[in-house]
Amino acid sequence: MQRIIIFLISAVCLFSSCKKGFLDKPPLDQLTDDNFWSNESNVRTFSYGFYPTYFTGYGAGWVWGAYFTGETLNDEFGETSPSQYPKVVPSTGGGWSFTNVRKANIFLDRLQRANMPDEAKEHWTGIARFFRGMAYYLLVERFGDVPWYDKAVPSEQEDSLYRPRDPRQEVMKHVLEDFQYAADHVRESDGQKGLTVNKWVVLAFMSKVFLFEGTWEKYHNVDQAAAKTFLEAAKWAAAELINKGGFSFNYTYRESFNALDLSSNNEMILYKQYESGQVTHTLVSYVNREGQTGPNKDVIDDYLCADGKPIELSDEYEGDKGIGHVMAHRDSRMAGTFAPDLRPVGYDRPAGTFFGASSTGYATLKFLNEEIMNDGRGLSNVNPTDAPIIRLGEVLLNYAEAAQELGGVTQADLDMSINKLRSRPGGNLPPLQVIGGQPAVNGKVYDDPKRDPTVSSMLWEIRRERRVEMSMEGVRDDDLRRWKKLDYMDMVKHPDLNRGAWIKKSDYPHLSASVIIEGGGNEGYIKPASVLRVIDNDRIYLLPLPLDQIQLYKDHGVTLAQNPGWEE
Repeated sequence: MQRIIIFLISAVCLFSSCKKGFLDKPPLDQLTDDNFWSNESNVRTFSYGFYPTYFTGYGAGWVWGAYFTGETLNDEFGETSPSQYPKVVPSTGGGWSFTNVRKANIFLDRLQRANMPDEAKEHWTGIARFFRGMAYYLLVERFGDVPWYDKAVPSEQEDSLYRPRDPRQEVMKHVLEDFQYAADHVRESDGQKGLTVNKWVVLAFMSKVFLFEGTWEKYHNVDQAAAKTFLEAAKWAAAELINKGGFSFNYTYRESFNALDLSSNNEMILYKQYESGQVTHTLVSYVNREGQTGPNKDVIDDYLCADGKPIELSDEYEGDKGIGHVMAHRDSRMAGTFAPDLRPVGYDRPAGTFFGASSTGYATLKFLNEEIMNDGRGLSNVNPTDAPIIRLGEVLLNYAEAAQELGGVTQADLDMSINKLRSRPGGNLPPLQVIGGQPAVNGKVYDDPKRDPTVSSMLWEIRRERRVEMSMEGVRDDDLRRWKKLDYMDMVKHPDLNRGAWIKKSDYPHLSASVIIEGGGNEGYIKPASVLRVIDNDRIYLLPLPLDQIQLYKDHGVTLAQNPGWEE
């Protein structure tokens, strides 16, 4: 245990620069499991050990976080070699680990020994239960049914570690209890604002976690009663934060993603602070000078026109023959997300301009900070721009979707959620209205001709708003999985996934031979991939359990059932 404490203190020093007061702690060799839990400062130190696991932001060094292409599959990018879902059962690893569950349970156990006021003990108990809930959320998200442990199993009781999987809805009911306790007891303000878990962070993640689980249980037909309970929890948590948290929009959309300092951004519920020479990342390098995987036509076409209508219905849409026409009269978030010019592979980049070549011709702008793009911080792994972890925009979307799933949004629901997104500084879309349960703008009902017929027109628009607002933030794969819509990733069924910008070869005299035009002509859509991704089974909605764990459980007399479709 002493080694764990020393490691955690060292880690906190690394990430927080160890202010003078922290360095005045007692010598490490005087810390034991008996005296470590004697004050809030030490307990806070232990809690920081969870942060790198759950709050990755833009990553660190050369290691990716969830943003941009990140570590998740999605239908936003036109890849030259499309990513694939797992095809084989791993022999070991694969994410089946309960280390963070055990760590949270140890946290809870040791807090009962702590000599501190009841209020402090309840606060930190809430923090511990929040992190246990987060650990289980990620396990359930990946594997479905998992064994529930509400206490750390002593090493001498090894057999107690091996038990069958509990149904996911039962596990998530325990997780809901953890989150509700945290929402009731964690302080509204504790530590540095925006950098420390408090009541509002708990509520924000509560809305996220239970929107995921509620819609998963609904669309995968697991347990409709549980789905309703979880969706109600998501809506309640979001409403509490929206109405009482004091968060608002005081910057434009893009300024939430490329800022050197997010401390004055009122949208940020939790963000990751970066600092030159201490903790930095490489995201800007990949959206600045280097070649990048470009956005595809599928996501480009999802952005509404400035009149609030889909491109198929709007008189303002100028077509897709040239980037100027593509971006004219569109949702302002489009100009905050994508570059204002095309960059197909092999183009001649004018001196002093940014953006490397893109696989689709379209390039990402969202994360680029022009102030640092031409110095070392914008060209390597030393970028110090801060990263949102969870923000008001996501919570507003969580509220709107949960409200729709629970019986349909009202105009009041839209005005307290999606229409706040649209009216932020720089926003240009008219308010979304609901008339007779249908989406409308300026008093006129509309229905997107490209709508999935299995999705209602209002839900379709709420999901569109989510895709646009959260573009390239690493949530799309989770959204498609919880909606049971991974078929949207099938590049044969959805050819726009493998289309980029429309170009004329003659406009790019040095165009690379690797740039293929659809149909083989001299003008048309860039076709990034020659081998397409096909979604042909449902087993990919859950990850397979590693073979060594199945055997280990068997050796202890317990059958660890494999996920459907992955059985050998």
